[in-house]
Amino acid sequence: MHSQKTPTNPQPTAHDGEEAESATEIQVLEFKLGSETYCVDIDYVSEIVDKGSLTTVPNAPHYVDGVMDLRGRTTSIVNPKSLLNIREDSEAKRIIIFDSGGFDDDAAIGWVVDEVYQVVRVSMNDVEKPPLDNDPSIEGIIKRDGELVIWISPVAALG
Repeated sequence: MHSQKTPTNPQPTAHDGEEAESATEIQVLEFKLGSETYCVDIDYVSEIVDKGSLTTVPNAPHYVDGVMDLRGRTTSIVNPKSLLNIREDSEAKRIIIFDSGGFDDDAAIGWVVDEVYQVVRVSMNDVEKPPLDNDPSIEGIIKRDGELVIWISPVAALG
């Protein structure tokens, strides 16, 4: 009698359950504007750089702080406080550079922010609809660690 060794198959239910759970999660980059915490979907973010000197562009929209040369490409630096009507005056120290493929015109754009905190996974169960449906730039409000984080769409904010 030969005893045949049966191959051990991994338990698909555990793995499938993990995948189903991760499908309901997103990764966001949290940052500070004034006294509030905001976030953007990490898929939009290309890199984060220190704020350097910006060149002012005459007749630029009020929300454009200037442009900078980033690896040979002229990048427009937007102040999201102006875009989102945040009236707090605080020092911006970092720039979030967005992936240009996320914008219709393939523009090189960065947002100047006070601080960049972290990348976190957020369950879509923790995301509430924005209180005002008339602002397409707000994707939702995330409840995390007893605080509210405002989820912003950079494409809609600039649209």
